[in-house]
Amino acid sequence: MNTIYEGYYVSVVFTYIMSLGYPCVAEDVTSTGRIDLTIKLPERIIIIEFKVDQKEKALTQIKQKKYYEKYLEEARMTHQSIFIVGMCFDSESKNITEFAWEAVDV
Repeated sequence: MNTIYEGYYVSVVFTYIMSLGYPCVAEDVTSTGRIDLTIKLPERIIIIEFKVDQKEKALTQIKQKKYYEKYLEEARMTHQSIFIVGMCFDSESKNITEFAWEAVDV
C-alpha cells in the first residue's frame, strides 16, 4: 500500500472510527472543497483534514476554505460544538508529525 497519498490515512482513520460505531462522512463535499473526514457525534461535529509530507498545515486549509460553515446551522439548532482537527503524516515513518485542533464558535 502506497502511504504517500492522504487517502490511505483517511481510510485507516475512517475504518477505525466507523468500527467504533460513530457516523462518518469521507470526502464530505462543501461549496469550497472537500472535507477529508467528518465525524458526527451526539454533542459535537469533528472536521478533520489530513496532509502527507507537506509543510502546509492541515488546520490552515480548514480555516481558509471555511469547511465548518457547512455545519454551523445544524450545530446551532442542535446545540452541538464544532471542532476542527488537522493531522499531518510522514510517509517514511508512517507517523503523525503534527496534530492540532480548535473549537469553532457556533
